[in-house]
Amino acid sequence: MSLTKEEKYAFIRALQETEKVGGRKILSLITKFNGLENLISSSLNQLANVRGIGQDTAKKIFKVTENITSLSSLYFKEIEMLHKIGADFVTLADEEYPHQLKNIFTPPLILYYFGEFRKEDENSVAIVGTRKPSVYGRNVAKNISAELTNAGLTIVSGLARGIDSVAHRECLANGGRTIAVIGSGLDVVYPAENKELFARIKENGMIISEYFLGTKPDARNFPRRNRIISGLTLGTVIVETAINGGAMHTAAYALDQGREVFAVPGNINFRNSEGCNTLIKRGEAKLIQNAQDILDELPVKLNKALQEKRKPDVQLTMFESKIFDLLGEEPVHIDKIAEESGLPVADCLVHLLSLEFKGVVRQYPGKLFGRI
Repeated sequence: MSLTKEEKYAFIRALQETEKVGGRKILSLITKFNGLENLISSSLNQLANVRGIGQDTAKKIFKVTENITSLSSLYFKEIEMLHKIGADFVTLADEEYPHQLKNIFTPPLILYYFGEFRKEDENSVAIVGTRKPSVYGRNVAKNISAELTNAGLTIVSGLARGIDSVAHRECLANGGRTIAVIGSGLDVVYPAENKELFARIKENGMIISEYFLGTKPDARNFPRRNRIISGLTLGTVIVETAINGGAMHTAAYALDQGREVFAVPGNINFRNSEGCNTLIKRGEAKLIQNAQDILDELPVKLNKALQEKRKPDVQLTMFESKIFDLLGEEPVHIDKIAEESGLPVADCLVHLLSLEFKGVVRQYPGKLFGRI
């Protein structure tokens, strides 16, 4: 059977509220039956034979599948509530669900959000850290967020006080796109002092939560939401955190998810440097001093995507654009440029000279050329 987006939502919500059927069991069932549609069409015996389900739980699940039509109206009202405040939702079974997040161990079954998902968000980095940063920590977070934003990346963080807020604000200040993952419902701004920042991100990026409207920012929600912060990104940057700080949870999730972890070293006598220094000491995080250290470690596919984003504002001819695409920040010899472009060396030199005049290419000794 084919389910609409709204029917998928209703089915998952009904299962979430079924006794003894938690998120992990729902994920296991979706995997076992190769999709939500097959799960809803399954028989009682098929459900009971799934490891970890059993006859009693199978009966509860089967009752949901039998009554999903009548149950749907209840959950459709939730969708109306979301749309009324300008928010939307996506389920794990929908195509627009973030690809990177779908591949973590326990992806959220439903995401509620303001904004829209974009392909470019696959090129994202999380920046997280203590709620009480030093001047050093603030400055480092500002610089890294600005540099990554200007390189074309989406900045992801948790809208908390301190480093999170600095990362979001600096991204917005540089005209970038930022995503905030929160530990409450979309209609609950926490901390309250970030009301203005919440509104700006809502208009210029995304606010995401796995919690329905009205959910309070309980302490237990934040460690769980950290897996979403790291799961949405290619890597996580830790800027100042105590050894037991929440950012350490995000780092642990990133490591489990096979994502990159970066840490800013700090004063060995400063409590909020203990977490970063420990991650570096254990070899669990790469020591970084600036955004370029991060870009150098990220996958080749990202570097190629970012080079596309770094197209100059000046108008280029077809041949200039072709040559510019072959260049990176590391200088390239003229012979290699000619070989890869398929153009004669003399023609390449003419176009490179023009690119120099336009201020987007620099010539180095030894007939080497690179982007500015």
